Amino acid sequence: MILDDKAKPRGRFPHVKVAGGFAFVSGTSSRRPDNTIAGATVDELGTTTLDIRVQTRAVIENVRDILRAVGANLEDLTQLTTYLVNMNDFGGYNEVYAEYFDESGPARTTVAVHQLPHPHLLIEMQAVALLP
Repeated sequence: MILDDKAKPRGRFPHVKVAGGFAFVSGTSSRRPDNTIAGATVDELGTTTLDIRVQTRAVIENVRDILRAVGANLEDLTQLTTYLVNMNDFGGYNEVYAEYFDESGPARTTVAVHQLPHPHLLIEMQAVALLP
């Protein structure tokens, strides 16, 4: 399923696939439908500022919106994998993550990757939820 109110996937894959009572959310970033990126600003001199906290919040909210489109919510997540471009961002990411989840939340893995599909992206998440 591709959602009209989310950024169009940059390949031939859905935002979410429902199968066997589960919702599988494809890798999701903080990219908006207009292709701007939450947590990425460029000033008039061309200086780029990237904010892991803003990006993390936007990614989790995008995952939430995608889950809602198939009748689920963040509380239904069973597994979450996070890809960070820089493990120095782990603290800020973890801080925002804790606003949404505690130890009863989904199983979680966080890994560092060399890069994501846009140089302003610091984080991407993929998720699995049990449909209620």
